[in-house]
Amino acid sequence: MNDTKPNNAFVSRRGFLAGTAVAAAGAAAAPYIWVPKRAHAQTAFRGTIKHVLYIRLAGGFRFPTAFNGDVSEQFNPFGLAANRAPGAEWGMSKLLEPAPFLDGMAGEARVALGMKSVGQIADQISVLPCVDHEPTAGSADGNHGTGLERYLTGYVGGKVGLFTMLMYGLREQQAADQKAGKLVLPPFVLGSSDMARGLGKYAAFRPPVFNGGGFDQFAFKAADLPDWANRMIGAYDTRMRDRQHPLVRDKVDAYLQTRKATKQYSEILGNEVLKVGDRSKTVVDGISNLELDTMLGKSGSARSISLALRLFHFGSSAVYLDQGGYDMHSGEEDGLPGRLLEVNQLISGLEAALKKMTHPSGGSYWDHTAVVFGSEFSRTTRGNRFNSARGSDHSGDYATRWMSMPIMGGPIVKGKQLGSTDPSTLKATGKVYSYRSVWKTLLEGLGADHSEFFTNAADAPFADIFV
Repeated sequence: MNDTKPNNAFVSRRGFLAGTAVAAAGAAAAPYIWVPKRAHAQTAFRGTIKHVLYIRLAGGFRFPTAFNGDVSEQFNPFGLAANRAPGAEWGMSKLLEPAPFLDGMAGEARVALGMKSVGQIADQISVLPCVDHEPTAGSADGNHGTGLERYLTGYVGGKVGLFTMLMYGLREQQAADQKAGKLVLPPFVLGSSDMARGLGKYAAFRPPVFNGGGFDQFAFKAADLPDWANRMIGAYDTRMRDRQHPLVRDKVDAYLQTRKATKQYSEILGNEVLKVGDRSKTVVDGISNLELDTMLGKSGSARSISLALRLFHFGSSAVYLDQGGYDMHSGEEDGLPGRLLEVNQLISGLEAALKKMTHPSGGSYWDHTAVVFGSEFSRTTRGNRFNSARGSDHSGDYATRWMSMPIMGGPIVKGKQLGSTDPSTLKATGKVYSYRSVWKTLLEGLGADHSEFFTNAADAPFADIFV
């Protein structure tokens, strides 16, 4: 990676946004019809995904307590689920069984919308039990700072966030969209800004970062401001940025770039469809905001997921968000079951909503979407069910090392366990996946050029997760 400028044959994100700002007026209500980009074909599954919802279970999630539960009590003290769909191979934990959101009058409404318990849809989900930051390393990275850097960029000190890689990888498609006069929303980060990190030639491809539940505050037209006001705002932004320490300027740049994108996309971002908290009964893509609210719930994560599905309506290829946190050094025994009730509802609601939603290119959104869960690392108790504070920790062992990443969606294989672990030691007895290779696989599925990123053979895309 270097600091050279992008090839002039490709439009930068900054130029792309500027070029499409004029086209926004009058096009805000029209969905984007996805058209496959040309070539760079490397695998048979290239371009088979149109959207990715990338969810981080923040803080370090103890994966065997949910998604690799067929192991000893020191790794999963909660036990295995008694009832799960017979086609599910993976070790579904007892914590994924409860579905109180399907009880009572509210539950009846959700069932009528197609929601089921996680156990009932376990055969729609596949799990990779052994995803590792560094498969060739001697131990896990159980450090919050460096583990999270690996999750957001692929490496400690990585200069490019995963979603910036996606933006860069889609640059040719962006240029084609601009030439055709299409207005397409970019990927969005609704969480940690380092997922949108980018320096040098990648800086112009950082995606917008938001940490709110909607875009209501951006419902204005940039053209409404007089020239002198825009000049004043620009000068203030430049002064503010230049006062910052050089080590934090990339975060300031991401914020300023997000503001610029917001202004230029204001006609779309102010669209009623994106006001996901309004409980509107207007049906868009076969579902209303009221129905999304009913299915997913009212938490911040639920609101972000509703917003993600509506961003997909306007052509966004991917949305990242944080859900959590799970850094439970104490109180995990009592706290984790309640915390996972939200995850259970989100999984159930997403599966039903995606299958209910009609995609502009045909079929349902489920047919074209991959939903992926991960975290910066897993957690350990060093041989006990819990630590002395009834929680769990993180170190360099197998329990910390393996992200047991669940993934679901129409293009994804159903109910599979892709890899395995020894129940008593958690040592891998099947395939171990590089976390970077998981991301490259998703980039390949989205049809994004990833040739510049993660060039080691161990980080190559793989076909295992695809139908």
